[in-house]
Amino acid sequence: MRVALALTAAAVVAAVATGAPIDGREWLLAGHLTQGGIVVGTAPPGTRSVRVDGVPVRLGGDRRFLAGFGRDHGPSAVFVARLADGHEERRTVPIMPRHYDIESIPSLKQPPPDAPPDPEYDARRRVELAEIAAARAGESDETGWTQAFRWPAHGRISGVYGSQRILGGVPKAPHLGLDIAAPPGSPVTAPADGVVRLAHGPFLLEGNLVMLDHGHGLVSAFLHLSRIDVKEGQAVKRGDTLGLVGMTGRATGPHLHWALSWGRERLDPGLLVPEGGNLR
Repeated sequence: MRVALALTAAAVVAAVATGAPIDGREWLLAGHLTQGGIVVGTAPPGTRSVRVDGVPVRLGGDRRFLAGFGRDHGPSAVFVARLADGHEERRTVPIMPRHYDIESIPSLKQPPPDAPPDPEYDARRRVELAEIAAARAGESDETGWTQAFRWPAHGRISGVYGSQRILGGVPKAPHLGLDIAAPPGSPVTAPADGVVRLAHGPFLLEGNLVMLDHGHGLVSAFLHLSRIDVKEGQAVKRGDTLGLVGMTGRATGPHLHWALSWGRERLDPGLLVPEGGNLR
């Protein structure tokens, strides 16, 4: 088995800081090797399949593939290419940690639930979660993931990826998306090409929801819309209007919550738009 040497942490830091691709032993990785980040890779010549951290990923005819790293990903990721002759090329790269906005309020405790269970709510929520999971599943041949992403809405950033509150010593679920506060009725546009996999609502928490498949497992979700202007199965181009900003579902004010996923990993959309760096 031919095993490639691991990249040094210094090399990764330099590449992430400058936006330069990471090259070596016929591998090419470009993007953000960091928690919440995403990279576009090119596997060595002769590659028949690629695994990232043991998970098979979709490989294009040009040997390009996509990989993402969740909020709490460990300190390294392992890329393995199986070649036509049965040999493997392996590359281990450091995944840079991030410092998240964590707010601890020891004096504020969550009150115990004073309402009995709501079977109707629970049943409806199970159906909603199954729909959302189905929209995220699969790895299509759509090519939007190869484009430079654009902002889907314009406004003040009111919530950042990875932030979390700890109330009375109990950690709440982290915020796995980007919130853009904008006037109600502001347009929400496709950040990259894709096919609409889900477009209806209101969901109990997400409100009116659109989910857009960019290909190779990369899916955008747009929450709390006041109006949906696309249909499931519809192909859209970057910049096409998907709907309007609203505050449907669980929202305290008009804003767009933009979530990005790659398989089971929840990623930081802010790393793809111009201010955070583009995938090329």
